[in-house]
Amino acid sequence: MRPKRWALNLPMRDFNFEVEDIVPAISGTIGKIVMVTAIVSAFAAGFGLTPEFVVENVRFEMLIAALLFVIPVSGFLNPRVNLPGSHGPMLPLIGLIALAGGHPLALGVMVGVFGLMLGLMKGGSRLVNLTGIGVRGGLLVFLGLTGLLGQIDALRAWAKPLGLELVFLVVIFVTIILYTYLARIGKRWMAIPLCSFFAVTVALSMGAPFEFKTSPGIPNLNPFYWWGEGTGWMLGMPDLGHFIAVLPFAILAIAMWPPDFLSHRIFQEVNYPKGSEKVFMHVDDTMVVCSVRQAVGSVLGGGNLTSSWGTYIIPAGIAKRPIPAGAILTGIGCILASLIGYPMDMAVWPPMLRVALIVGVFLPLLEAGMQMIQTKMDSWGAGLCIFGSALINPVFGWSLAMLLDNSGVLGDAERTRSLVPIDRVAIPLAMWVICTVAMAAAGLIPGIPALI
Repeated sequence: MRPKRWALNLPMRDFNFEVEDIVPAISGTIGKIVMVTAIVSAFAAGFGLTPEFVVENVRFEMLIAALLFVIPVSGFLNPRVNLPGSHGPMLPLIGLIALAGGHPLALGVMVGVFGLMLGLMKGGSRLVNLTGIGVRGGLLVFLGLTGLLGQIDALRAWAKPLGLELVFLVVIFVTIILYTYLARIGKRWMAIPLCSFFAVTVALSMGAPFEFKTSPGIPNLNPFYWWGEGTGWMLGMPDLGHFIAVLPFAILAIAMWPPDFLSHRIFQEVNYPKGSEKVFMHVDDTMVVCSVRQAVGSVLGGGNLTSSWGTYIIPAGIAKRPIPAGAILTGIGCILASLIGYPMDMAVWPPMLRVALIVGVFLPLLEAGMQMIQTKMDSWGAGLCIFGSALINPVFGWSLAMLLDNSGVLGDAERTRSLVPIDRVAIPLAMWVICTVAMAAAGLIPGIPALI
């Protein structure tokens, strides 16, 4: 592949389509439906909006992402830009945003502005380079393990009220056996479609209930409808008070970006063959595109919060495929799912959803993190990152571990001596302070009441 940044890249000349590209496309489409639905639903609950609003806004968001960014940017203009996806770590905070008097449009614009500043100043790649191997491994292990346990618990919670505990056990057992076999024969890239197919087949054959509800249609494309006082969000346009209310949340959202982007870039580094650095995700370009996508999507009326698209890039890394071909297929999948409607119901059905996330995101993250921790010094950084992440959240754990690792308190002393003073202390300390203050303002630090 001969990728060109911010120039026209054409199929068959600069990149090719392969059958393996179907895997990240399927996973990315499923992940898009799930994550945007979760974010918009959380906003809808805070503002008292209906399920019909959620469905229409999610379909609109999928069209925005596919037509304006995924296909034209990641597919043709810059194949090193990972797809702009959804900001999962912000989900627990959306209720607080609504209670604080926040406005989705104000939040989206401020996240876009702050993210654009970070990306243009090349802050993303600087932070990636300042994160040591052990801290990287610890971050991946924590994200993978907590995500894996969360998906298993969620599938069990779906099955128990329905009296389907046996279905839950059989689905997980079949998934484990199939995933292990695919890993053994070197076909792990097939895990998402095959494991999802068998999970759905087993669940349906054992009597699990399922029905299609979302009919074909085109969502409302008028921004004035979405930001009207009596239509769409029914909030009208934001004022200065709305922007002030969302300020700490916007800062926190951007503070959460570096570890998210870092985990995706690391996954490529671990899984791609040597000599493929030219197709690695470009962190700063991805931040810029995510920022623009956030601002544009919010202005048009969407409710998504943007970050790097993990449910796409991680399966792409497993399949050892570069970004552009799968991005085009993902965009097509999002368009079809939005217009047809019915695939959205299957994508969010727990047996398919949970199994796809387990084998396509969280198990690979856990495996990649464990592979990176090879020395005693790596284990120190990884252990501290995991401890800090469990104590507060991954943003705190990553920023604290990076500060102590780079300053020489723990980790590789030789690496510390090779850093210039600003990289050794100033930048890591500033990042830790920014993250901690933003989390304290949002009430995310135990024992400290929210400052807003």
